[in-house]
Amino acid sequence: MDALFTIFLLLIPVFLLLTRWRRSSKRLPPGSLGIPIIGQSIGLLRAMRANTADEWLQQRVREYGPISKLSLFGKPTVFIHGQAANKFVFNSDSSIITNQQTESLRMILGEKNIFELSGYDHKRVRDALLLFLKPESLKQYVGKMDGEIRKHLEMHWHGKQQITVLPLMKILTFNIICSLLFGIEQGTRRDKFLECFQQMIEGMWSVPLKLPFTRYNQSIKASIRVQNMIKELVQERRKELEQEGASPRKDLITCMLSIRNKDNEEILTEMEIVHNVMVSMVAGYDTTSGLLTFIMRFLANEPAIYAAVVQEQEEIVKSKPSGEFLTWEDLAKMKYTWKVALETLRMVPPVFGGFRKALKDIEYGGYLIPKGWQIFWASSMTHMDTSIFKEPSKFDPSRFEKQASVPPYCFVSFGGGPRICPGNEFARIETLVAVHHLVTKFNWKLLADNSYFRDPTPIPAQGLPVQISPKKPL
Repeated sequence: MDALFTIFLLLIPVFLLLTRWRRSSKRLPPGSLGIPIIGQSIGLLRAMRANTADEWLQQRVREYGPISKLSLFGKPTVFIHGQAANKFVFNSDSSIITNQQTESLRMILGEKNIFELSGYDHKRVRDALLLFLKPESLKQYVGKMDGEIRKHLEMHWHGKQQITVLPLMKILTFNIICSLLFGIEQGTRRDKFLECFQQMIEGMWSVPLKLPFTRYNQSIKASIRVQNMIKELVQERRKELEQEGASPRKDLITCMLSIRNKDNEEILTEMEIVHNVMVSMVAGYDTTSGLLTFIMRFLANEPAIYAAVVQEQEEIVKSKPSGEFLTWEDLAKMKYTWKVALETLRMVPPVFGGFRKALKDIEYGGYLIPKGWQIFWASSMTHMDTSIFKEPSKFDPSRFEKQASVPPYCFVSFGGGPRICPGNEFARIETLVAVHHLVTKFNWKLLADNSYFRDPTPIPAQGLPVQISPKKPL
C-alpha cells in the first residue's frame, strides 16, 4: 500500500501537467506543426516560387480560419491576416511582441541588426539610421543619386537594342548603395563586394540546415566575407573621422560612427554598425530593384498611365537647363509618378510577409499565441482584399489620389505604425530619379509574358527582357 501511495503521489504532478497541457493545447490555433524543423517551410517556399503563395495562404484560411498554427523555418508559428492583424503586428508594444526574422535571416544578417532588437536598443539603432535617412538629410544626395543613375544608363542601356531589366536594376541599386551608404566608388572593390553580397542573399529565406550542399550554408560563408569587408570600411571611416575630419554626412557608416554620447564615446558598437549596414544593403537592393522593374512592366502594359508619367517628367525636363541634375524641388513635382510606384507596391509588394516574436503568452482572436512563438503576416492579404480595394487586380494609381482614403494598416509595403521602414524616403528618391530618366530617355517593349515568381522577392519572367530605343532629347 505504501508503494501504491507513493506512486499515486508521484503521478499527481504528472496528471496536473498533462491537464494543463491539454487545456493549453485546446486554446492553440488550429493547424499542424508538421515535420520537426522543416514544418511547412518547403511548401511555402515552393508556393512562392510558383507564384501561388497567395492561394497557399488562402487555402489555410479556408481550412482553419483567420488564425492558424504551422511551423516555418524551424520555429512554431501562428499565421494571422487582415487589417486588425496588421495593426496588431505593427502597433503592439515592444514588451508584447518584437521583430523576429527567420533563423536563416538572423544568422546571415547578424543578431545585432535592427529587426532583432527591441526597446532602447531598437530605438538607439533606429535613431542612428534615421539621422542619415530622414528627408532633411537626404536632400543633399539627390544630385549624387542622379549622377549614379546617369552613369548606369550610359554604361548598360545606351547603344543597346535589348536588355534584361531586373539584373540591371540590381546593379543600379547596388551601385547607389555602395556610393551613398558606404562611399565605395566604381572599381574592383565594389565588384568583389557585389559578388559576395549576391552569394549571401541567395539563402536568406531557406531552411536553416547547415550542410555543405545547402544554399543556407553557402550564404553563411558569404555573410562572413561581407561582414569582414564592412569591418574594414568601418575602420577606414573611423580613421578618416579622427585624423582627417571627414564630414559626418559623407555616407551612412561615417554618420553612424559620428554619433557620440556626452563622454564623446561612440553610441553604436562596431557589430551593431556592421549588422545594420548589412540590413540596409539587403533592404535597398532587392526591394527597390524589384519595384523599378515592375514599374517598367506595368507602364509597358498601361499606355494611358505611361503617357501621364511621361508628361509629368517631360515638364520637369523643360523647366531645367539641359544636363542639370534633379533637385529635391523637382521630386516634389512627381506626384503622379509616385502614385504609380505605390500602386506597383500594392499589387507586387517586394516583401511577401514578415515575422514577429511573442515575448509573452498572448490572447488573440480567441486563441493563445504562446511565448516564444513566431507570428507570421502577409502583405498581399490586405492589398488584394476586395473589401478594401475595389477591383484589386486592376492597376489603378488613382487609388492613392488621397492617401487618407486608404484605410490604415491595409497598405503595408513599408510597414506601419512606430516601426515603419526607416528607408522609405531613400527608396522614394531613388525610384523617382530612376523613373524620370527611364521615361524621358527610352521607349521600351516587353519581350516576355507578365508572369512572375518569388524567391523570396518577386522576379518577372526571364528577368523582364525588353526591346529599347532611345528618345530624342527635348
